[in-house]
Amino acid sequence: MSFSKILIANRGEIALRIARTCRELGIETVAVYSTADRDARFVAYADEAVHIGPAPAKRSYRYPPAIIEAALRAGAEAIHPGYGFLSEDADFARICTDHGLVFIGPSPEVMECVGDKARVRALLAAAGLPILPGSDGPVATPAEAEEVAERIGYPVIVKAAAGGGGRGIEPAGDRAELREVYRRTTALARQVFGNGEVYLERLVQAPRHVEVQFLADTHGTVLHLGDRDCSLQRRNQKLVEEAPSPLLPDRVRERLGEYAVVGARRVGYTGAGTMEFLLDAAGEITFMEINARIQVEHPVTELLTGVDLVREQIRVAAGEPLGITQDQVALTGTAIECRVNAEDPSAGFRPTPGRLTSYHPPGGPGVRVDSGFGQGDVIPPDYDSLLAKVIVWAPTREQAIVRADRALAEFAVEGPGVATTIPLLRRLLAQPDFVAARHSTAFVDALTNEFNPMEKTSERPADH
Repeated sequence: MSFSKILIANRGEIALRIARTCRELGIETVAVYSTADRDARFVAYADEAVHIGPAPAKRSYRYPPAIIEAALRAGAEAIHPGYGFLSEDADFARICTDHGLVFIGPSPEVMECVGDKARVRALLAAAGLPILPGSDGPVATPAEAEEVAERIGYPVIVKAAAGGGGRGIEPAGDRAELREVYRRTTALARQVFGNGEVYLERLVQAPRHVEVQFLADTHGTVLHLGDRDCSLQRRNQKLVEEAPSPLLPDRVRERLGEYAVVGARRVGYTGAGTMEFLLDAAGEITFMEINARIQVEHPVTELLTGVDLVREQIRVAAGEPLGITQDQVALTGTAIECRVNAEDPSAGFRPTPGRLTSYHPPGGPGVRVDSGFGQGDVIPPDYDSLLAKVIVWAPTREQAIVRADRALAEFAVEGPGVATTIPLLRRLLAQPDFVAARHSTAFVDALTNEFNPMEKTSERPADH
């Protein structure tokens, strides 16, 4: 089985990135776009384009009827959801199947399983993965949350069972704080995810966030493509990612890969996925969650391994075996990705939409830029503020850091009212603790709070 036409149910850089792999495979593409994206570059690049609704995502990119109708009218055989929007929506995957369309991703049943953070936590604990002390499942009342917290010890972290994208996660240091955190988290979970269930875990103070990319086909092959460090985060939103994770002992790295393969098999996963872990100060590993989609930071793994992850997603969805085996996976050098957002860090990371009067991305050896924008384009206010991903590769981590800084310094972005996170990213790369790989997930928040008092009240858009 192979596909001749795929609809891409997404926008921006990921839609363009998927379309490029499809073109290399000789597969025609159908773009869908909202009114705000009528003149977007991903729309022009696709072989066909279908308008699916107004700017609000819930009436366009997150509106299944419009997407399904566009796919059927265009004669597409499959839908690639990218990341964000409907990419982890089991109901949407099931609707695709009901209409004779292949959803490029895991099955609806697997998505339901891994999307329920409390359920998958228990499932993988039974498979032998290390799990943080916490509740056995969702906690139904504040009183029950307090009982769990007393048993496992404060501080704890309250997490939305259906959460994702860094939202629906909040720590609590004592009993009084827990009641308020429980109330806020359940309310946010109902509003954002349509499911107010939450669970508790013991909070790991200032951990490293390490994830493992894995692939699984329908023929029984499951393999991993190494690890990535995603510890440079602002309020659970990743800013800089690198592969491989620095200063990780070989035994820990090997164990992470083994855990990812065991976990993927246990849930019956197919396609590309990510197993996420926390490492505490003592180097102890604990499972965090599975992301059932292509990740924003997938390019660092591609540069490190030479494997096109979107190509492998398409192969698996078409029923083909993976194009590589575990012993063919070679990790060479270091890759770093910097997310350039149209935001003003000095104003609480306020999004700065507007027209790009100047836009000149960097180039040169070992530099890749994934972006959906160009000079003259308008950054719409309706979606996530990601402007571009600057990804670099070099033989050593030291060289990769220098190359990433050079690339960011070359990146010229101007427009009325438009600000970017480039200055902050360069500052982070220059921090001695980052250069020495002593950073943790608490690093960015401490740094930005120190210099920016507005940071404590800022929020970021939820949709890509």
